[in-house]
Amino acid sequence: MYFRLLATDKKTNARCGELVTSHGLIKTPVFMPVGTQATVKALSSDQLKEAGVSALLCNAYHLHLRPGEDIIRDHGGLHGFMHWNRTIVTDSGGYQVFSLADLNHVTNDGVVFKSPVDGSKKFLSPEKAMGIQRSLGADIIMAFDECLPYPCEKERAEQSMHRTIGWAKRCLEVHRNENQSLFAIVQGSVFQDIREECANRLVEMGFEGYALGGLSVGEGNSLMNEVLEYTAPLLPREKPRYLMGVGFPEDIMDGIEYGIDMFDCVIPTRNGRNGCAFTSEGKINVLNSRFRVDTGPLDNTCQCYTCTNFSRAYIRHLFAANEILGLSLVSFHNICFFQEMMKKARQSIMEGNFKAFKSGFLSTKGN
Repeated sequence: MYFRLLATDKKTNARCGELVTSHGLIKTPVFMPVGTQATVKALSSDQLKEAGVSALLCNAYHLHLRPGEDIIRDHGGLHGFMHWNRTIVTDSGGYQVFSLADLNHVTNDGVVFKSPVDGSKKFLSPEKAMGIQRSLGADIIMAFDECLPYPCEKERAEQSMHRTIGWAKRCLEVHRNENQSLFAIVQGSVFQDIREECANRLVEMGFEGYALGGLSVGEGNSLMNEVLEYTAPLLPREKPRYLMGVGFPEDIMDGIEYGIDMFDCVIPTRNGRNGCAFTSEGKINVLNSRFRVDTGPLDNTCQCYTCTNFSRAYIRHLFAANEILGLSLVSFHNICFFQEMMKKARQSIMEGNFKAFKSGFLSTKGN
């Protein structure tokens, strides 16, 4: 992996760069759609390429459970398995320690959990997480971490931070694949001293990139921005910074302003499958009765396949008739919208006027 900065904004910490992996060039800041089960729901790999997607995120935990990393490895890794020849990032399973807390037991050794697929008992450790991701063959892999809910007690956050650091060290010790870049994940809930200690200690270990985890878990925009403001500057300027699981446009804009380079979230596709489209005039719900006879596109300023071929009335009809095409069309438009949003953000950073761009973008009703 190679990363270089091309420009920084004049009035903020926003930055524009290039991230190169063995599967291509990624212009940053970048938004990565989520393909949990080796698929971005309702969209093909060719559609993602058409939308301009340069990288996406897959879920090591879920792919370990089904179909299993050995099957994926025998297909040439995720790239061959899902017919995607651009960059793939895999998370380690740490988020599932949080999201599936009712099914697991966490110790310093690792996590014992009950499979949500067949109920069998599984054990996930830093070494196991690294082995799974090695078999999946992603370009960028994540160290195993512990993600906490919000709110949590400071003592619990500190304990988790030390566990995350210990797990990160173990991941680094067994990292052997030079074709995969290993990122560490900064944890610590919303406690500044804990976050700062975690960041500083991980930076000392010398990872190839750094992520901020444990955010967008209920703490709200204001607290998340506080964490970004004091944590991002602690991360190496010459390495990529990744804000995990954050995907509403306003949160992405804030993250960019604080110097974040990479984002991922299910927001555009999850909203799309529910008939919600992100547009230049704000978010709309195409299921609304007022679109029943609307002959216009989802977004008058968008040139994507959906907007150049289909009306709001037609798309609304597809949802009313439970036709799968409706889910695909709105999801595709939303991915295109997010890619165009990031393109404009990058351009504004290169021109040194990101602050003005952000202000104008967020002034749009609904964004």
